[in-house]
Amino acid sequence: MAHTAADILIDTLRDWGVEVVFGLPGDGINGIMEALRTRQDAVRFVQVRHEESAALMACGYAKFTGKLGVCLATSGPGGLHLLNGLYDAKLDQQPVLAITGMAYHDLVSTHTQQDVELDKIFMDVAKYNARVMGPTHVENVVDLACRTALAYRGVSHVTIPVDVQEMEAKTGRSKRNVPGHTSDVFARSARLPAEDDLRRAAEVLNAGRRVAILAGQGALGATAELEQTAEILAAPIVKALLGKAAVPDDNPCTTGTIGLLGTRPSQEALEGCDTLLMVGTSFPYIEFLPRPGQARAVQIELDPMRVGLRYPVEIGLVGDSRRTLRALLPMLKPKRDRGFLETAQQGMKDWRALMEEQGTRRDTPMKPQVVAWELGQRLRADAIVTSDSGTIATWWARHIPVRRGQMHSLSGTLATMANGLPYAIAAQVAYPQRQVVAFVGDGGFSMLMADLATCVKYGLPVKVVIIKNNTLGQIKWEQMVFLGNPEYGCDLHPIDFAAFARACGATGITIEDPAQCGPALEQALTTPGPVVVEAVVDPFVPPMPAKVTLEQTRKFAQSLISGQPNRERIALTVLRDRIRELL
Repeated sequence: MAHTAADILIDTLRDWGVEVVFGLPGDGINGIMEALRTRQDAVRFVQVRHEESAALMACGYAKFTGKLGVCLATSGPGGLHLLNGLYDAKLDQQPVLAITGMAYHDLVSTHTQQDVELDKIFMDVAKYNARVMGPTHVENVVDLACRTALAYRGVSHVTIPVDVQEMEAKTGRSKRNVPGHTSDVFARSARLPAEDDLRRAAEVLNAGRRVAILAGQGALGATAELEQTAEILAAPIVKALLGKAAVPDDNPCTTGTIGLLGTRPSQEALEGCDTLLMVGTSFPYIEFLPRPGQARAVQIELDPMRVGLRYPVEIGLVGDSRRTLRALLPMLKPKRDRGFLETAQQGMKDWRALMEEQGTRRDTPMKPQVVAWELGQRLRADAIVTSDSGTIATWWARHIPVRRGQMHSLSGTLATMANGLPYAIAAQVAYPQRQVVAFVGDGGFSMLMADLATCVKYGLPVKVVIIKNNTLGQIKWEQMVFLGNPEYGCDLHPIDFAAFARACGATGITIEDPAQCGPALEQALTTPGPVVVEAVVDPFVPPMPAKVTLEQTRKFAQSLISGQPNRERIALTVLRDRIRELL
């Protein structure tokens, strides 16, 4: 029975099916913590080591389950720490509810302790944002917060003054606030476009001679329909990063990912297509899309506001990707000329051979591609793989193939560092029996690595594979290739991550010999409990684009001439790799 405002809060979350809350206690949320304590059999509280981790875990939980992710932080600095993870949820359109504390209700805006009006701070990040005014306000606000986050796929924020949390449940109801007038029902729509729009879209796609499909995270639940569509249209399936798991990489129609860390056949497919079908994607790197006017385009999108956001489409189909493709499929005519797809398939055959060559090298120092390749060969069919931002995303995108049934993700549009471990923790909490692997860089991992202790505390068997090159690699290469400048401020002081893991109570393994990489990863994956693998790699291997432009080559050369540290080793590594690729 609810006795306080905080009790009403947690009971309402239970009504919405919330099973876990990620957070860190503080004196600004003591009332909420007590309500969680007395309801711990129904709602699990996962204590983190930093509130940013809690928000990233809530985002990851939403990504991997489709459910509402919930994070909790105290007043002032605790709430402020949530913001990065909440922007990750906002930009990747994930349903997340953030709950924060506030100062005493009659001391707000009086320069009291931790006097931060978090509802004002959260105005940009949240689709719904409310300050609770009393115990009888809680249910109304939380119902609307949960419904908004789920319906509009974004962030909701509810902040509660610390003294209001402990007020008796029946205190201060207004005459208009009729008890029981709100509901925890979430209504789902059919999410189907108009029949006329479907016919017009089919006409565009049937008329195209060289059709390409670009699939994003909105297509993750439409694997079978994507495969059928690609087969009928003889269309290569190009995948945005967040859509990496939309179809398995052994499907003969996919050319893998697109962008700076994508594949050459994906880039060539978009450069050569005359018709483009965009499915559930707002891929932000417009320069990799067909030139405006090059291709006729159809876009399937859940959010009408995003139709035509990246490319001048002719037809926008507003609806769920799976249901929309199912409705569209009977209207599509099989392509007799399959030359465009066959060219892409030959390109992928050559690309995969190149990736295998890079991933099976045995020269030292060990190359990062070797670690990704060896890991990819050993992942279970039910694996959930998280990655981080930086050069690590290149090795994940290119060298770890997606198998049917696996889930993969990273911070897409925000591209924040440090998301890999929190995402993995959330995935393991949601799916205790599945294999969960965080494939991260040393720069990103070190930002929030204290939460390895969270894995140990809760017995979460997360496996963390760290590519250790002692540098902020992506930033270094961007300084060189995009600006033509020598790198500056990118070197990292080395950390013994294996020793750190053991200090936390986890298993720590170090790999330096590429010949031992496979067996060491096998050992890590089969060791009970959390494991950290520290893979020491060559810091001079660049994440080169699939197709290097003349301008990028010029800038790279300029950076070497301008005094780039270790320029001889960098130039030699790039030259050797280019020769291997040509051969």
